This record gives sequence, structure tokens and C-alpha cells, in this order.
Amino acid sequence: MRTRTKAGIVAGALAATAATGTGVAVAAGGSEDGGPDVAITGTDLERASTAALESTGGGRVTGTEVGDEESYYEVEVTLDNGNSVDVQLDESFNVVSSSADVESPDD
Repeated sequence: MRTRTKAGIVAGALAATAATGTGVAVAAGGSEDGGPDVAITGTDLERASTAALESTGGGRVTGTEVGDEESYYEVEVTLDNGNSVDVQLDESFNVVSSSADVESPDD
């Protein structure tokens, strides 16, 4: 094989490996280098917010995440009393669980 052909094959293999790693990282909800979480956007944000607020009976959305380790979407809702609730949603925006986000005095 000629050197140019070998270089092309190696470059293609490296690009495919990088793309696969990036796809896995996105599916897992984070960046390949462990960077920040990915927020929900667009119409998905509207649908996730509506489902979460219906589940909590009100409040305001203060954080979102796609591909959370517990579910497809996570929406953090701050209730009128100041407490926070994490609402876990599936891909169809159905609530799969919710939990009070209790912070310890050290946080």
C-alpha cells in the first residue's frame, strides 16, 4: 500500500472512533470530556416544563438536563416555598419519578 493510502485509512479510522465516542457521550447526557450537562431546548423544553410543573403542582423551572443518569430528561422545579424537586421524565415526557432535592448544610 502506498503511504498516502495508509494515511487516509488511519485518518478515517480515527475520525470514526472520535465520532463514535462523541455519540456515546451525547447519548449519556454529557460531553466526551466530562463537560457540563446538556440543557433541554426548544419545544422539548416547553413539553418537559409543562409535565414537570403539572407533577409538582406549580413552581418555576430552575434547571433542565437531557440524558440524566436517572432518566431521559430531568427538570428541576423550585416550589413557591423555596424547596426544589427533581422531576424525571421519559422520552415521551411522562413522569417516571420525582424527588425532593434536599441539600445538606455543607452544600
